[in-house]
Amino acid sequence: MANNRKRLVGTVVSDKMEKTVVVTLENRKMHPIYKKVVSTSKKVMAHDEMGAPVGAVVRIVESRPLSKRKRWVVEEILEQPELLDS
Repeated sequence: MANNRKRLVGTVVSDKMEKTVVVTLENRKMHPIYKKVVSTSKKVMAHDEMGAPVGAVVRIVESRPLSKRKRWVVEEILEQPELLDS
């Protein structure tokens, strides 16, 4: 892939579709007047050949449109979720 594509880090919140995950991207910034930290988030769909589970931290990279709502591809899984013993 080309080096001039956007790369973002987010958390997988859904993996119910085949080869597709929903990733939440969070952004925090300081409000210029009130000095309060404001959090915003958005969900994007990403193509996933690696099978990232819910809770995994992944790096996604911009790509050509793969479907109506999918324009990102999972580049790598940065952190696996912790499994709870039951």
